[in-house]
Amino acid sequence: MIALFRNCLLAGAALALSAGVAYGEPEPTALVDQQHCMFCHTRDAPFLAPSFQQIAERYRDVPNAQRMLEHKLRLGGKAHWGDMPMPPAVERGGPLSAEDAHTLVQWVLSQ
Repeated sequence: MIALFRNCLLAGAALALSAGVAYGEPEPTALVDQQHCMFCHTRDAPFLAPSFQQIAERYRDVPNAQRMLEHKLRLGGKAHWGDMPMPPAVERGGPLSAEDAHTLVQWVLSQ
């Protein structure tokens, strides 16, 4: 399992670095790294989970989506994009404060 995460991280990082595109909000790199977001997500292409751009397109204008996504980031949740559920923050990289979840969701929705 750790090898899968490591390979996913490397592939996600390579895709993110190759994108080289400017986005709306500056990336909260420390939080992205701490929560291992790039294990499953990339900015612009589906990987093991939807891209950040896909998430932004689906939820940007949905009422209460920000709150729902923050909750899902902190506590995990069922799969909405295939078979892989969102693991809780404590399983990804440690507890995630409400403020840090808000920062991450703001960044994702700005994609």
